[in-house]
Amino acid sequence: MKPEIVRRILYYFLKNCRKKTICLWEIEDHLRGDVEYDDYAVVINDMLKEGILSPIKASGTTDKPISIPNSFRINKSYFNMAIVDRIASYQLKANKNINLQNYYSLGEKYWERDLPYIMKINSYLNSKGIPTGEYTTSELSYRFVGNEKWIDEEGGKVILERIGLWKRLNINFMPDPLMIAVNRNKILGETHMHLIVENKSTFYALMDDIENTEFTSLVYGAGWKITSGISVLEDQLRLGCEQNKVFYFGDLDYEGISIWNAVNEKREAFLAVDFYKEFFKNHFSYGKHGQIHNDEAVKNFLNNFSVDYKDRIMDMLKRGGYYPQEGLEKEKMREIWRKISWT
Repeated sequence: MKPEIVRRILYYFLKNCRKKTICLWEIEDHLRGDVEYDDYAVVINDMLKEGILSPIKASGTTDKPISIPNSFRINKSYFNMAIVDRIASYQLKANKNINLQNYYSLGEKYWERDLPYIMKINSYLNSKGIPTGEYTTSELSYRFVGNEKWIDEEGGKVILERIGLWKRLNINFMPDPLMIAVNRNKILGETHMHLIVENKSTFYALMDDIENTEFTSLVYGAGWKITSGISVLEDQLRLGCEQNKVFYFGDLDYEGISIWNAVNEKREAFLAVDFYKEFFKNHFSYGKHGQIHNDEAVKNFLNNFSVDYKDRIMDMLKRGGYYPQEGLEKEKMREIWRKISWT
């Protein structure tokens, strides 16, 4: 009998078998007739390789040129043909860097749960390709699915492993040293305020004015890098048990909001709201329609503003607008910074 016919007969027999284990003699009994040992031994070995069957080693194997186990465990999840077809169909149209092979054995529950994330990752890869630079887990989480906590706290690493991407990503688990300007008049005090700014140009615009403020340090956040670097702030400044209060000022767009939210999740980071309010004295720019946004991050961000500013911020974001830090004049930023106090 042709191997494909033997396979079809055996496939449906195993699929409909109510037991989780089966003996070789039961398979042979079902295949009785014109099927020779070598015919079904080849098919069974193929099914072992595919994970449809797995050997029960304690039962031993046959003593024949084509050796097969005497008993097997049946992988029931493999026989949900509907889900198998859906996975196979998606694999055909998925980005070439996504491998869905693991989901054939994991079954429908895992596939349905992971699919929304896989679709977002697929969309990112089709648009941007595999990230080639060095990234924090927060930044990759944001770029892939729009939620900066996804990899570290919500099972994202497991999904990336399942689809074969995790080992191909260049993730920085050791935070880069922070670029910090220090106020020598405040470093020996008992309380310390620190201002994190997202962009390098803003850092340099404010750096020379630090001694005219109440702040101990000015920190260049370098975009997403601050989400890991914030953990070494006090260590770099050699601060002990003193009270420390962190303020944050970044671009007013979806990504800037998500960066602040990621920092705030790791330690309390107060928004330097007066900088953001100053933005609205000028017209916003356009061009951020394609940015991923995290609804929870936006909600947390808006909680720092009055109803009027909440409405203005949301209107701007929905229209694809944004305010870069560079939109504020240097002297105005310095003026605002000097007025920020501990209380």
